[in-house]
Amino acid sequence: MAYTGSATCISVMLTLFLFSFSSNLMKNFVWVQALQGKRSSEPLSPVGKENGECLAANETMTSNEDDDISSLKTALRFLDVDFFNDSKLREMVKGAEELNVPAFRDIRKLVASTNGGLHDPYPLVFHPSWVGAKGVPSNCELYKFPRISGVQRPQRNEDIAFMTVLELGALIRTKQITSRELTDIFLQRMKRYDNILEAVVTFTEELAYSQAERADDLLKEGTYLGPLHGIPYGLKDIIAVPGYKTTWGSRTFKDQVLDMEASVYKKLRSAGAVLIAKLATGSLAYDDIWFLGRTRNPWNIGEFSTGSSAGPASGTSAGLVPFAIGSETAGSICFPAARCGVTAIRPTFGTVARTGVMSISESLDKLGPFCRSASDCAIILDIIRGRDQDDPSSRDVFFEDPFSINISKLRVGYLPDAEVEVVHVLASKGVNMVPFNLTYTVKTAQSILNFTMDVDMLSHFDEWQRAGGDDEYEAQDQWPVELRRARLIPAVDYVQAHRARGKLIKEVRESFTVDAFVGNATDWERVCMGNLVGLPVIVIPTGTKNITDPPKGGTHRRTTVTTGIFAPPHRDSVALALAMAYQSVTDHHKQRPPIDEEETSYSDESFIGE
Repeated sequence: MAYTGSATCISVMLTLFLFSFSSNLMKNFVWVQALQGKRSSEPLSPVGKENGECLAANETMTSNEDDDISSLKTALRFLDVDFFNDSKLREMVKGAEELNVPAFRDIRKLVASTNGGLHDPYPLVFHPSWVGAKGVPSNCELYKFPRISGVQRPQRNEDIAFMTVLELGALIRTKQITSRELTDIFLQRMKRYDNILEAVVTFTEELAYSQAERADDLLKEGTYLGPLHGIPYGLKDIIAVPGYKTTWGSRTFKDQVLDMEASVYKKLRSAGAVLIAKLATGSLAYDDIWFLGRTRNPWNIGEFSTGSSAGPASGTSAGLVPFAIGSETAGSICFPAARCGVTAIRPTFGTVARTGVMSISESLDKLGPFCRSASDCAIILDIIRGRDQDDPSSRDVFFEDPFSINISKLRVGYLPDAEVEVVHVLASKGVNMVPFNLTYTVKTAQSILNFTMDVDMLSHFDEWQRAGGDDEYEAQDQWPVELRRARLIPAVDYVQAHRARGKLIKEVRESFTVDAFVGNATDWERVCMGNLVGLPVIVIPTGTKNITDPPKGGTHRRTTVTTGIFAPPHRDSVALALAMAYQSVTDHHKQRPPIDEEETSYSDESFIGE
């Protein structure tokens, strides 16, 4: 993170020098100052009005559109990014005026000082721990998960498809079912429903049967690898697997094969899990639109799954896989988990190594599991967490065993938007529930997150944009717009955003006076804040309600209701323990979606795909 803005800094300095040195380019110097967010009330450097007056920033920003575009075009030439057509430049001018410059000013108020100092400086290398890197215990022993007994194989494959990982593991361990049989069941189910849900990018059938046969052979030899031995699963298609396409959900990369093993895949393979499919991701990990379709919600196929972990959420909800691995930079686990009604955890940043995974932002990207239950989330997170030498942000960190935490000793806050039933259930389990509000003065979390995410993303996809790859992007109002606007974020304001992030982290830490808190996991401000600070959160289903405008003849479709349990960084186990306690006396997570109920009316949202 410390160096992602350095090239931008050099180019901006060069531009300032060239513009100030060359008098015939002084007119265009206004755009350099506009890019830095100079206050509209302050005069700019001389800009050659015939009467000798200076143009104010707001006068220039609202001047003749052709002059704006001409000025920006010349300025961008000295930044070596003069490849945008006039239509894109108009869009960039509008974005700079309406979004970038106001955000520059808001963030600067938080951190800038007239004497040259800075309030609350913070290192650009993000570390989520509130006690510092040296204060985090590094013992990484595995959890003592419960080994359940007395599980009997159901007669119907439909019932097998909705069993938890722990239950399926018991069937395999007691040899009531083989891994190959399980693989057959889930692949057949996946092929049956994928034409409805559009949740699968690539079936890894040959690999799946090979891994299943190995799992069965090992068990015959007396070797049991643990709770994931022989269990099928899916990976979000931003995670590399040798010999198979890793499309990133994008038309540009639809034939891409990465000759590498992602760290998370390697750990799951070593644990005996069986990969049956690469699951849909929104294009370049944005929303639920990908190059061959748009993933749907199994609870109501008249609406979409949201994203970008669209396939993992939809597939797990529909019983196409027992679990799946997704990712989040800014809501990509929380939103689809909530929409599709599954249990999923966004862990503390750095918990799961991201080697071999498409990167958006080095200080925001996280991997986490989508599951049937919080117990399954705990088991899978335990297996995939830990350091990888090729991902310096990943760490071996001690997590309390969530299966051993005494929740009656916890003080848990509930926000005003918390589900009342969740509060009552946890209180009945002995948890000390107290009213709570997380307070902080930084009101620009979304701007800070956008600057961080967009500039980092652009640094990865710079050549893609230069080559015109954004012209073929599946949804033109998404990444293309954001990444063009990111070209107009100066290095200074990028760094200021990181310092404002440090102030936010400090204030949230001081306000976090409980062991955990319960509240809406999809509140956008909370999503931005949580990802910037590094808070883990587990999303759990808490019920369903009627869909809006149901068909006159009635429908089984439902809207899922969920809540989030948030914990401080590296206290993921506390959130898991509370979620397990809630699910031990409720059955919302066991409900099954209607999936293929006969369609009467689709959402009128546009469908984008080939």
